[in-house]
Amino acid sequence: MSIAQFTALDTDTPAPSQSSAGIAANPQDMNSATSLQNEFITLMVAQIQNQDPLNPLDGTEYVSQLAQFSQVQSTENMSMLMQNSMVLLDNMQVLSTAGLVGQTVYVSGNEVELSDGVQNGRVELAHSSNQVTLVVEDEFGQKTKVPLGAHPAGDVDFSINPEELGLKPGKYSLSVEVQEGQADPNLLLAGEVKQVRIPSNGGAAMVNIAGVGNVPFYQISQFGA
Repeated sequence: MSIAQFTALDTDTPAPSQSSAGIAANPQDMNSATSLQNEFITLMVAQIQNQDPLNPLDGTEYVSQLAQFSQVQSTENMSMLMQNSMVLLDNMQVLSTAGLVGQTVYVSGNEVELSDGVQNGRVELAHSSNQVTLVVEDEFGQKTKVPLGAHPAGDVDFSINPEELGLKPGKYSLSVEVQEGQADPNLLLAGEVKQVRIPSNGGAAMVNIAGVGNVPFYQISQFGA
């Protein structure tokens, strides 16, 4: 039977601690600015202790390197603060959008789904026009014109009553005819928020608006009627 060799140095070797032997260090923590800075300071102290007294090392280089480590650490801290801020903003968005259910909002768009109810909206005129006409077009290209009269620059409210106009339930596209030479004005559609959905993979909350459909939360241009 062979016997393992034994030396006096074996008795002086300290037993591995639980943190170094039992538990593996996290590679991500080892590469952090704090870990690298601690390692650099350890090496710097060892090098200073073993330097040639007749040819001492230049201390300005160590100061410069320490300043670089401090800058990296500050950048990491700032990045962590920004991540925490993003999480806080997401939570605030969830709370704010949840409170929109049952409220009337306005979104920019030109497609609606008419049913039995009245569809309200608004035309944003950049210039005054002698005649403003709302054009409602169905899926087959049939157009119904709704005169809104003459208006100065500003907002022009309108209502589409399918029963009065003889429009069947379905999807329609809207456009506005104004004075010749003017650009097409922007359309805002009003509707009641029926549902708010938070995507599981992140991103903006989706708001389901009656008559309009699902739109991102950030497309809402006005809250309240």
